[in-house]
Amino acid sequence: MSDKFDVIVIGAGPAGYVAAIRAAQLGLKTACVDAFTGKDGKQALGGTCLNVGCIPSKALLDSSRQFWNLAHNLPAHGISVENPKVDMATFIGRKDKIVKQFTGGIGQLFKANKVTAYYGTGKLLKGNNVEITAADGSKQTISATNVILASGSVPIELPFAKFDGKAIVDNAGALDFTEAPKRLGVIGAGVIGLELGSVWRRMGSEVTIIEALPDFLSVADADIAKLAAREFAKQGLDIKLDAKLNKAEVKKDGVHLTYTDKSGEQQLVVDKLLVAVGRRAYTAGLLADDTGVKLDERGRILVDEHCHTGVDGVWAIGDAVRGPMLAHKGSEEGVAVAEWIAGKAGHVNYDTVPFVIYTEPEVAWAGKTEKELKDAGIPYRVGTFPFAAIGRAVAMNEAVGQVKMLAHADTDRILGVHMVGPGVSELIAECVVAMEFKGSSEDLARIVHAHPTLSEAVHEAALSVDKRAIHKGN
Repeated sequence: MSDKFDVIVIGAGPAGYVAAIRAAQLGLKTACVDAFTGKDGKQALGGTCLNVGCIPSKALLDSSRQFWNLAHNLPAHGISVENPKVDMATFIGRKDKIVKQFTGGIGQLFKANKVTAYYGTGKLLKGNNVEITAADGSKQTISATNVILASGSVPIELPFAKFDGKAIVDNAGALDFTEAPKRLGVIGAGVIGLELGSVWRRMGSEVTIIEALPDFLSVADADIAKLAAREFAKQGLDIKLDAKLNKAEVKKDGVHLTYTDKSGEQQLVVDKLLVAVGRRAYTAGLLADDTGVKLDERGRILVDEHCHTGVDGVWAIGDAVRGPMLAHKGSEEGVAVAEWIAGKAGHVNYDTVPFVIYTEPEVAWAGKTEKELKDAGIPYRVGTFPFAAIGRAVAMNEAVGQVKMLAHADTDRILGVHMVGPGVSELIAECVVAMEFKGSSEDLARIVHAHPTLSEAVHEAALSVDKRAIHKGN
């Protein structure tokens, strides 16, 4: 054994690197093993999120939004710009620079907190030993009292539309197009499909999204999903629901798609195809046969409510376990596990985890949907308020969408809040805080919100639960 640690974390994504830093803060000798390689060929900490997920996609979303605004938003302000152009090398280069900044930042945080970083693929062996395989095939083994498995997830590949990195791509490939494809096909109208579809639609691509489910954004509240779908259609996103891809063939003139919808078999030719049908836990090669750690039928690591695997000293967090595949969910599990290992009271409330889609307008929610409450037989009241009646939103020329609040009919406790509109990725935080403290709609209704701000939509929605909104009819 080359070294002995208190904690070894396998994976340096949002779950793993946060767990490693928190463990080190608590005085535990900590190592983190990760094999992600950046464009420069060096170790790039941060996992999918920082390298080819959350951060680079938001960088491109912001850049593409600036370009879109030149033609679609600024004229309403009396500002005109003729023949705007995009330097694609700078467009993509800015994204890469941001990624480099943040992955390097994690390296600095590891040094500041005395976390030892290993570059290679980690595999759990019996007895809480971890075998590290470097890029050149060399191996070394380290051991720890506790091992935290944070191996993350990978895109799901369709057998009839396999990734080739050129014509058929995953999320990483769609972040590095050298030019906006004239025709972009997207399989899956989930978060990744909508966000990256939005990026390239703004840059001039004709975007067709093929979604197998009959309902748009079925995981969101139905009213919010309906409003979002309407706005995306206005932007030119052609979303085909209840449509199932059967075949994808790469030919000289593009990718030929065959799919089936309510009208029968359809054909579509695109220049690039983004397959974004979801992600699966990345646990291949993670576990030796005799570790005792078990996987479920979807390849996820089985854990209890404390993220413990049932094997002494072995924990698992993030996308590799049950629950939503969200960076912030994984990070909080990482903090909680580090604190449990240190004998402290770790905590994650899965009922108040916020969900965000960074489209334009943004979509955000936390808690139960109206359908979930109906299905569970829970009595509730509803309050809504449109951004069209919010002065700040109108002044921004972004007065679309609404806030919808669901509160228990008897106790008034907030059960769910759902939003579509400008800046709702930030507005949802207030509601999460209220829900975490078991707040009521009355609590939010009685809090003074600054005027004019977008947050007034939350205030008015809370008032609307009791049918006393000021700036709309009740």
